[in-house]
Amino acid sequence: MNTLVKTSLAAALAVVANNAIADQVFNDDLIVTSSACIGQDCVNGESFGFDTIRLKENNLRIKFQDTSNSASFPSNDWQLTANDSSNGGLNKFSIDDIDGGKTPFTIEAGAQSHAIYVDDGGRVGLGTSTPVVELQVVDGDSPTLRLEQDGSSGFTAQTWDIAGNETNFFVRDVTNGSKLPFKIKPNAPTNSLFVDSNGDIGLGTQSPKADLHVLTDNTNSFLVGANETDYNLIVKNDGVTHLQSDYIDTDSTSCGGLDCGRFTAIATIEENNSATTGRTLLALKNNAPGWISMEDTTQNNKWILSNGGGSFSVVLLDQNTNTMSVPFKIANNGDVTVSGVVNESSSKLLKENISEVDYNDILSSIDKLAISSWSYIKDKGSVKHIGPMAQDFFNAFNLGASDKHLSSVDTSGVSLAAVKALYKISQEKDKKIEELESRLAKLEAAKR
Repeated sequence: MNTLVKTSLAAALAVVANNAIADQVFNDDLIVTSSACIGQDCVNGESFGFDTIRLKENNLRIKFQDTSNSASFPSNDWQLTANDSSNGGLNKFSIDDIDGGKTPFTIEAGAQSHAIYVDDGGRVGLGTSTPVVELQVVDGDSPTLRLEQDGSSGFTAQTWDIAGNETNFFVRDVTNGSKLPFKIKPNAPTNSLFVDSNGDIGLGTQSPKADLHVLTDNTNSFLVGANETDYNLIVKNDGVTHLQSDYIDTDSTSCGGLDCGRFTAIATIEENNSATTGRTLLALKNNAPGWISMEDTTQNNKWILSNGGGSFSVVLLDQNTNTMSVPFKIANNGDVTVSGVVNESSSKLLKENISEVDYNDILSSIDKLAISSWSYIKDKGSVKHIGPMAQDFFNAFNLGASDKHLSSVDTSGVSLAAVKALYKISQEKDKKIEELESRLAKLEAAKR
């Protein structure tokens, strides 16, 4: 081999040797018709299998470095990262926002198949490759969505879970002891809970007609109680509203002759408007006579307040004999009928300013009092009465609350005072008669 050939071959080998470790720049398209391996650990004779591009070394990254230098063009750099580079780091695949210094997307090694799956319709499956709705979550035990406010924006941290399983669908307050304030059992009826656009709530109906509308054929439609068995309020779908209580006031020592019991109302209707004006707090309507019933189940007697027959009546129903009586009635013309005796309060313990009256003065005033026969205007002459006018009685005795009314206490008292005056006069006359009879007897004896 001549000197020129030797020199040329040496130069060529030197160039090849230098090019093996030098950067290569292609000023034209690069087309590789087979596979490519990039990385420090690629070897001659690499077995690619079906790999088209392989990255092979101990730190694997693909970086997208945008060199746009105009403010009107996006220029953020991104990176695909396989595994952490630090000892003990995560086995994971990430998409890194290089300029932002964030990692918005990560998949750890060992994640289940179809952990995130987007089908051809844009539906997202979490744990499934066959999502049938926009977002479908599949898990073998209580698939759950967690809503966590972590405090990073200055608001108090709070975590909620929304989950469902074979027992119920529920909302869990994780922060506060994992309480379950809301549950829905499987197979709950349609429209079990419905909130209308105006805020009306329907239970069993999708067209509520009030703030709370319960539609059901169940006899116990609405229950309010302190536990699972005792209810103070029961609203049934039988046309009857039931109020009941197990509370007994056993500490009461005196109830004014009534049975001691609960003095705190089971039900209260209160208008708490600050304006002090009269209001109708309760109205009962019916297209026939209306009744209010009060029953003592220990006696099997029922008292009924009734507005039937043009009057207001207190009716007693003896359920043992199924007989009914009307102890008290107020007719629409104001007449009061009582089947028993009216006992008016007259104990000296209830009175003051007690003084003796002049019976003769009372009797003299009665003599001046006009007693007339008359009828109430409302009776249109159909009913006759006899007695004084309230004005005359008031002027004569100055008794009672006004000169428009007469009290039976006052008329009885005046009558008794007059009787006592007459009795005293009668006694005096009897004494006078006895004296005259004695004198007469003496005169007759003297004639003999």
